Amino acid sequence: MHRRELLIAAAAAAALTLLPGEAQAAWLRSAAATGQPAVLSAAQRATLAALADAIIPRTDTPSATDVGVVAWIDVIAADYYTDADRLALTTGLDAIDAQARAIGGQPLASLRGDTLAVVMTALDTPYDRNAVAARGYARVKGLVVHGYFTSERVQRDVLKTEIMPGRFDGAADMPARNGGRDE
Repeated sequence: MHRRELLIAAAAAAALTLLPGEAQAAWLRSAAATGQPAVLSAAQRATLAALADAIIPRTDTPSATDVGVVAWIDVIAADYYTDADRLALTTGLDAIDAQARAIGGQPLASLRGDTLAVVMTALDTPYDRNAVAARGYARVKGLVVHGYFTSERVQRDVLKTEIMPGRFDGAADMPARNGGRDE
């Protein structure tokens, strides 16, 4: 089984339980948002976009950035995170970028091919799981996967989720109760 197939299977099993009102509201806000990001700097957004597309790249399905995960994470951080959580997210992204620079000599957003693969492997299998970059990567990876699989485009086009099956008919006949006897 390939990584994408595993992610799709896991998401399909849990998709509807992972649709809290906050995720839906954040998707609506991120779709309507224009202008500057709410929490993340331009460099952090570039790092996040590179991470998101390395975690869920474009294949025959859209990538994480294709569905707007970066804007969604920014809204989640701005509207639902505490100050401590926001700081952990931004500090983690900065530490990830610093680790990418140490390994690959460039910002994460500029890395490609084998160098990007080496950095992603280092992030996915850290020597010290308590390191800021490792904790930041775990947080970002969870957000990317959650955001991706709760996006309308993935629910509709990839998972083929039918939220309201059938149709609503307000004038539908109702069966009589108690076999038609009145009480």
